[in-house]
Amino acid sequence: METSSENTMSTQPQSKSQTDRYVSFCGIECDRNANEFMQKLENHITQGHGDPRWQEYFRQKREQQAKLNQDNLYFVGAQMNNLYAYLETLEDDALYNLLWDLEQECC
Repeated sequence: METSSENTMSTQPQSKSQTDRYVSFCGIECDRNANEFMQKLENHITQGHGDPRWQEYFRQKREQQAKLNQDNLYFVGAQMNNLYAYLETLEDDALYNLLWDLEQECC
């Protein structure tokens, strides 16, 4: 992972769009982006990336999510800080930035 000042994880990335959730959700694809995020998160967990304790934590939380019939956007919003902590251990800037966009635009 880069350590320069250009590292997207050391600074807050800029949202890719100029949407404002407080004005309208039009043009913001929250559910689609949350589903995409969760698919990529699952791939990291399945492949054993990052700390095994995080992997087990998210497996348990995903089981709870399924039992409670919660959608992926709800899951992301409820687990935001834990997701950031896990992603900071990975070298996936794109996924980190997708989480940032979800937080800024949807949560």
